[in-house]
Amino acid sequence: MRTVLLAAAAAIATGGAWWLWGQSDAMPAEEGEALVDVTLPATLSSEAKAGRQAFAAKCASCHGTDAGGRAGIAPPLIHKIYEPSHHGDMAFVLAARNGVRAHHWPFGNMAPVPGLTDPELAGIIRFVREVQVANGIR
Repeated sequence: MRTVLLAAAAAIATGGAWWLWGQSDAMPAEEGEALVDVTLPATLSSEAKAGRQAFAAKCASCHGTDAGGRAGIAPPLIHKIYEPSHHGDMAFVLAARNGVRAHHWPFGNMAPVPGLTDPELAGIIRFVREVQVANGIR
């Protein structure tokens, strides 16, 4: 089953990669700078608030404080490529648990995130999804 899921994810990723590279997102030159400007929602659900704290502890060093990515380090999660219809919640779960091979971006592979609990992961996903909505990604 895992092989089937990984094969399906690879097929989807390949199709998405050609689409992404055709987009014209400007990338800053300075390593570590945010890749996208992120608008935070006026309010977050309680689960997303907890997720924001877990994101800060486990994800922000690579993906940026508000999931806007970091030039030369990791992609923005607040980007149309990560909309729920393309990268569902399970894609985030699999990436955090198993790591993921580079497929949409030129940042290299993502290692698994050690010590991430199921509630933390659920909160992180909720935080990312609520911030995506605040930025027009649905």
